[in-house]
Amino acid sequence: MKKEERYKQILDWFRINMPIAETELHYENPFQLLIAVILSAQCTDKRVNQITPPLFYDFPTPEALASTTAEVIYEYIRSVSYPNNKAKHLVGMAKMLIEKFGGEVPCTLEELTQLPGVGRKTANVIQSVVWGKAAMPVDTHVFRVSHRLGLVSARCTTPLSVEKELIKHIPEEEIPIAHHWLILHGRYVCKSRTPLCEKCGLQNSCNYFIKKRCLVKS
Repeated sequence: MKKEERYKQILDWFRINMPIAETELHYENPFQLLIAVILSAQCTDKRVNQITPPLFYDFPTPEALASTTAEVIYEYIRSVSYPNNKAKHLVGMAKMLIEKFGGEVPCTLEELTQLPGVGRKTANVIQSVVWGKAAMPVDTHVFRVSHRLGLVSARCTTPLSVEKELIKHIPEEEIPIAHHWLILHGRYVCKSRTPLCEKCGLQNSCNYFIKKRCLVKS
């Protein structure tokens, strides 16, 4: 199957079967989303959603967050992965928002990645979700699903190379929702250790399933 045909089949399936796809992180404004995405690194959205309500309530603005300490924030986020580093990043991020960006969450990759705790993936999430830009954040789910489905080649060994390949073939206006298609499919169907291939509607388009079926037959 040619790559163009594979992309068409897979995107058509998602358009029909997942017409609504969005982040599962709970937030009410860009500042809250930025906090949640920083906390979600190597941590589940479910866990982040459990701890952010009191954090958002007590520190509703960059000014409030910047005025506290990492030690205080640690007590709110101690159940997430790497709480010490993330507490420092959150306070540092809030201070930079005030000092450099007038207290507003910036909208460009270059500006966002200046913030403590914000790498390319986090910046792309903010660009995509908040600003609707054609940015493709590549986390472990997107990386895994893209390879299994055959959307990217084995030569794409880094998140950046996967990002570039996906952007090249997905219509620009659909890149924001395609990011969520791949994440949600990886989270609930194409799981890392036990993919639910028997429940997947993409079997006929999936390199992983086709190879798996061939191995069983042989």
